[in-house]
Amino acid sequence: MFTGIIEETGTVESIRRNGINSDLVIRADKVLEGTKIGDSIAVNGICLTVTKLGDKTFTADVMNETLQRSSLSQIRVGNKVNLERAMLNNGRFGGHIVSGHVDGTGTIRQIKKDGIAVWYTVETKPEILRYIVEKGSITIDGISLTVAKLGNNDFSVSIIPHTAKETTLSEKKIGDKVNLENDIVGKYIEKFMTSKPMNTENGITDNKDEKIGSEENRKRENERWKNLCLMQ
Repeated sequence: MFTGIIEETGTVESIRRNGINSDLVIRADKVLEGTKIGDSIAVNGICLTVTKLGDKTFTADVMNETLQRSSLSQIRVGNKVNLERAMLNNGRFGGHIVSGHVDGTGTIRQIKKDGIAVWYTVETKPEILRYIVEKGSITIDGISLTVAKLGNNDFSVSIIPHTAKETTLSEKKIGDKVNLENDIVGKYIEKFMTSKPMNTENGITDNKDEKIGSEENRKRENERWKNLCLMQ
């Protein structure tokens, strides 16, 4: 698990294509401290496993599914990438829950200065926008950010100078693709609210009168979940 607080930016040193998969070699510094083969490092928000360690470098395998779902398919040697090690259980939780499992990509449509801040407007698919709420959290290229504005086809975030300096966002241009990960809490709540009711005593779906998940049971179960959510 990650928090979306970027530790440093690294540089892509080499890319080796292996059929539909790739091996990435990334030059880094801070994230290599204490890192072992098999550990996870988020690269532009994508959870990758360290398969080899070198002199100030690490190698990670990138599967076809990851290339298809993320912007890593467009990465080039020399590109900067955001890096974060998996969260320690005794560390500060400075961002929000980030799994490193990217939901898809978005395209930067506008970059606008606003005093010391910079606004980025990102266009993306409806299936990603449905889980985005104003003042909620979104992960862009591994960076935990707050949604400042939500439109019909896009959303906007406002970046402070520190975030721009410590991440790759300051190098992004209009038209660039970015990796997006929704806040996983919303997806879990939707799953609970739409799944078939379960018999809480024996752990199986209700089957009274041979009607699996009757309308009455479904309403009762949904009401129970609403009450649980309100208690949080």
